[in-house]
Amino acid sequence: MKTLDRKLSHLRDLVRSFGSAAVAFSGGADSTLVARIAKDELGNKTVAVTIDSPMYPASELAKAKGVAKSIGVEHVVVRVDPLGDSAFITNPPDRCYLCKRDDLTHIRRIADERGLREVLDGSNADDREDYRPGTKAKEEMKVRSPLAEVGLTKADVRTISKALLLPTAQKSSSPCLASRIPYGERITTEKLRMIEEAEEFLKAKGFDDVRVRMHGDMARVEVSPKDIGMLASSGMRVSVTKKLRSLGFTYVSVDLEGYRMGSLNEVLRR
Repeated sequence: MKTLDRKLSHLRDLVRSFGSAAVAFSGGADSTLVARIAKDELGNKTVAVTIDSPMYPASELAKAKGVAKSIGVEHVVVRVDPLGDSAFITNPPDRCYLCKRDDLTHIRRIADERGLREVLDGSNADDREDYRPGTKAKEEMKVRSPLAEVGLTKADVRTISKALLLPTAQKSSSPCLASRIPYGERITTEKLRMIEEAEEFLKAKGFDDVRVRMHGDMARVEVSPKDIGMLASSGMRVSVTKKLRSLGFTYVSVDLEGYRMGSLNEVLRR
């Protein structure tokens, strides 16, 4: 715990040294910790900025608003629509870069308008392990990642968040819905709607870590390995299949490996 205390102290010192900052705020565990520390150390010289987009579930925006209010940080919501970008909707391997670059441009604009020195995000030390083309956008926009810079892992973030009584301490991550669609397959409003409604249904059934990956007209459902048995049980299997077919899927499958971050990036690694 002493090591974690040192990292937290270092985090506070680092954020304080920024002087002022806009925080890219999704309302998840990572960005909430950054926003809380920024509020503690910078006071009114910080603002949390949330991107409202078809790429993110509507329920996540509502949660982000509630979290921002609970930590007392000023909250700004910016509406964007990457579906108007002809390059983005073709879903290239650098899709995340295109989206992140646009999002950060909006956040940087708000920071500049308010005279805020830095833009911060919630990337942690574990994020370096996955394929993340969005990192290039962060570097180009000179975004700082204080959690990663002081070596805080996801587990560290959850431990510190719990100690600070943050409501997001155990919140599951909820990345862009386009990450459920294989590279090269066109991104559409209808596909995003199907994925969002399918995942919201499964979450309501008690599956916290869940992804519905879309392969044509087939849904490949990923849940935590410990929950695969529950998903495959007779009653649940029938209920989930019926619901997902009503949303437009023809086939519903269960990924036996279970949920893991960035599973659609596995084809790139091969």
